[in-house]
This record gives sequence, structure tokens and C-alpha cells, in this order.
Amino acid sequence: MPPKGYAQRIENRAGGGVPDVHCMLNGFPFWLELKVANKFIVKHSPHQIAWHTSYAARGGLSFFLINSLSSKQIHLIEGREAMSVAQAPSFDGLGRSFSGKGEVWAALEELSAAHYACAVADL
Repeated sequence: MPPKGYAQRIENRAGGGVPDVHCMLNGFPFWLELKVANKFIVKHSPHQIAWHTSYAARGGLSFFLINSLSSKQIHLIEGREAMSVAQAPSFDGLGRSFSGKGEVWAALEELSAAHYACAVADL
């Protein structure tokens, strides 16, 4: 994890689709839904799709972080794309793909900074 990063795993036994990890990177908060996939297929609950869709509609930032066992890639898909993730037969071609954790953190840093810069500009 980068020096200015923070992550807290959330244990949610009550359901409701809340993502697995709350993160902060350079002061910008976001959520991660962690998934492991074989090939390019991953299962999401309707609650998870609803949570990400609702959160994004209100200006929140979240991601699906998928470790693909078959491709040995890490895939990062923004939560606002939750309906596309749910409706597609596979997540191949959605979001960005990376070969290492360092690349993922760099992308999260870039995406979170851009997200909040746009949010502030819209005020």
C-alpha cells in the first residue's frame, strides 16, 4: 500500500451489498469490492449492484477489484459500471487490467484524484 494509503476491511454480516474494503488514498475516500474470478466470469449479488449504482449516483466512488486466476491479471472496474458488470456475460473488456499491485494503486490514485477534482468543480 502507498505511504498515504489506508484500508479497512469491513465485515458485514447483515448484507445490503456494502463493499469489502473502505480505502483512503491521499485523502480521497473510495470503496473496493474484492472478487476472484476464474476465466472472465464473476458473480455479484443484486445487493452489490444496487449499492454501487446508488452510491455512484450520489457522487461516491467505488470499484470492483477482480483477481483473474486464468489471466493472472487484476481488473479494476468503477462501481458506476455495476449494471454493465451485472449484464455482461463476462467482465473481459470492462475497466482496466493490470499485472501488478503497484499499477493498481497508481490507477486508484489517478482515478480518485480525478473523481474528486470533478466533484469540486461541479460545486
